[in-house]
Amino acid sequence: METALSIALGIALSAAAGFRVFVPLLALSIGGYTDVVHLTPGFAWIGTIPSMIAFGTATIAEVGAYYVPWVDNALDTIAAPAAVIAGTVISASVITDLPPLVRWSLALMGGGGIAGILQGATAFLRLKSSTFTAGLGNPALATMELGGSVITVILGILVPAVAAGIMALLAIGIFLVARRLLFSRPARQVKRG
Repeated sequence: METALSIALGIALSAAAGFRVFVPLLALSIGGYTDVVHLTPGFAWIGTIPSMIAFGTATIAEVGAYYVPWVDNALDTIAAPAAVIAGTVISASVITDLPPLVRWSLALMGGGGIAGILQGATAFLRLKSSTFTAGLGNPALATMELGGSVITVILGILVPAVAAGIMALLAIGIFLVARRLLFSRPARQVKRG
């Protein structure tokens, strides 16, 4: 049961990295330091004071930068691969009692995958917001993403299975909508006459 909960926690925190890369890393660091979250032995460094300071500083910088129109779009080019890496590391750091190959495979596919899908969706929304509002709607989107990350982290720590389930359904929904948008054929116009 502990292994299943650690996988769910890893998926939930990784999903939060899809909204904001450093918010779940900061929460994981604080959780590891206070022993609220069990870190695998190779990742004990995450729960140290220097890591908390580094993740706290990075969180403040990331959150602030997303409130600057057009800078936020530029950040998305960096955040996409960073979210996948963060999601993978987050999952690998909390998944316990599994052989390394299985743990890293789950971390990459589950954690990195869900973080990448959610980050891609938020980047797409920001691009559309920038196009239609000249960037003026982006701060509202940034606030929703920050809220999504914080709520996902809190749910992930308190009820990991529920949070992982919600985030998995969200990722599947995003994937299906994106697939339909990308691969659907335009409807034919019928001539009336």
